Amino acid sequence: MIAHRFPVRIYYEDTDFSGNVYHAAYLKFFERGRTEFLRDIEISHTALAAEGLAFAVRHMAIDFVDAAHIDDQLIVTTQVAGVSGARLTLDQTILREDKILTTAHVVVAAIKTSGGPARLPAALRARLAPPARP
Repeated sequence: MIAHRFPVRIYYEDTDFSGNVYHAAYLKFFERGRTEFLRDIEISHTALAAEGLAFAVRHMAIDFVDAAHIDDQLIVTTQVAGVSGARLTLDQTILREDKILTTAHVVVAAIKTSGGPARLPAALRARLAPPARP
């Protein structure tokens, strides 16, 4: 499966006193990448909420390889690593040109907006499932 790509520009507000992107800002960039990935496959958070569903980050492992800086133009890639009955696993990368700056392995769980775990609807799982390898 080809990774979804989402552009991000670094602003002053994303940086810390050293001029590097503050570590927590990467979480926002990854979230935007996941949201735009879902939108591109016609899954919106608004539509999920109307069905009483939402996603919550269950686990995230991040590797900070190199720093991004003000005015950098980055790409956030998002790729499905796995789908189960109630969980979606994604691999994400933040790149400056072809250089990897940060990677994340993310597990999101489906939850009911009223509280508690939920199963992903079959149609949604089918849209998220990576294609079978030959």
